[in-house]
Amino acid sequence: MKPLLVIGDALLDRDLQGRVQRCCPDGPAPVLDERRTLSRPGGAALAAVLAASGGREVTLITALGDDLPGGELASLLARHGVELLDLRSAAATPEKVRVRNGTRTLLRIDRGERRARIGPLTAAARAAIGWAETILVSDYGRGLTAHAGVRGSLSAAALAKTIVWDPHPRGGRPVPGVTLATPNRAEARDFIAAISNSRQDISDPAGDGAPPQAWGRRLAAMWRARHVCVTCGAEGAALCAERSSRLIAPPGVFDGDVCGSGDQLAATLSGALADGASPLEAARDGVTRASEFVAAGGASGWASRAAAQSRAWRPPATTWRGHALEAGALATAVHAERGRLIATGGCFDLLHAGHISTLQAARDLGDCLIVCLNSDASVSRLKGAGRPLVRERDRARVLEALACVDAVTIFDEDTPARALGELRPDVWVKGGDYGERELPERAAVERWGGRVLTLPYLDGHSTSGLLEEVACRGGS
Repeated sequence: MKPLLVIGDALLDRDLQGRVQRCCPDGPAPVLDERRTLSRPGGAALAAVLAASGGREVTLITALGDDLPGGELASLLARHGVELLDLRSAAATPEKVRVRNGTRTLLRIDRGERRARIGPLTAAARAAIGWAETILVSDYGRGLTAHAGVRGSLSAAALAKTIVWDPHPRGGRPVPGVTLATPNRAEARDFIAAISNSRQDISDPAGDGAPPQAWGRRLAAMWRARHVCVTCGAEGAALCAERSSRLIAPPGVFDGDVCGSGDQLAATLSGALADGASPLEAARDGVTRASEFVAAGGASGWASRAAAQSRAWRPPATTWRGHALEAGALATAVHAERGRLIATGGCFDLLHAGHISTLQAARDLGDCLIVCLNSDASVSRLKGAGRPLVRERDRARVLEALACVDAVTIFDEDTPARALGELRPDVWVKGGDYGERELPERAAVERWGGRVLTLPYLDGHSTSGLLEEVACRGGS
């Protein structure tokens, strides 16, 4: 499967689930007995994790707020194997909280501004757009598609790349030359009305009573898009070019939660196009998968299944206490039981909040976390005289005491490439302080099909910074 780049507005969705069995005595309102709260990626983040669910390599360019929901969303993306390139937002990370009685939504609470100031397009994001062959733009009207840097890069890339654009009425218009745009029927009608300045100006064959093929052909001409796929819910979709159209029937009549079905369709057809399918073949795949997604409970059903699968796997019954042989035996057992093995590494000379944040997020990515720890000799070569401050066995014992760490292995080389070759983790994790520097372990991990992920770094926390602060205080 070919890689996919997703660009768009990410949201954090929460389902507050419970049962209503009585009404409130002080007002005409139902009383929900809460059973659990389930968090899941939303918006472009949902499209990204759905695209990655079959093992596809997916990168997401979005803008998250510097807050707890943003951190939770970043962790969810990493857990599902999506690489995050965060442009940073000056506003709170958007949240949508659905209060649900069984499978029925009673109330939705929206948090966060509709639009916010977004940071500049980073060098890493520019490089990702430059290297990507297929791009899915998942617009949720929060401002990313109107961002000058994002829009300029997409405009320059439109004719040379495969771009799928899932538009939003409050978002930016698709750039000219996109391969395929995916509005639903109501959006298509409103887009035409907005472009024509008033609904009365819309004349047949693309008026209010016209079939979706007419709207699709009109939009293809207005947007200068190569294809427009107008989705029509249970009726399927219409795949249109400026002078042609094809109706795509769904595989059956499904009734269920439609939340997220547009993301499933866009993610499916983007992946199909990336792998060489024609627009018609990709649209048919998208309609089929979206119909199945709705029948299986939509985004809430998907999140419940993902949570159940995560709970179903249990680490093998092995005793681990930090030696290389024991870590190797653990890795062998995890692979044998088809678990997801995560590894991370470092000196961990003075354990601080930045380390804890990275270790906890890394453990959330899979079923078992092994830490590759630099030996004393390795630390001295990397950090210089006077380091480490804490001997390797004591550093290992501290790490082993953490609930998020399943085993520790100590290596003497400058990089853990040899140790990783023995463990063969599914994902190798490093903290975000590496920025855009190339990790030397990447080539080794990718040899057996593993992934390399950089998790967001907790600003203001580093061993070197702690030592500098201690030195300053000592000299004052």
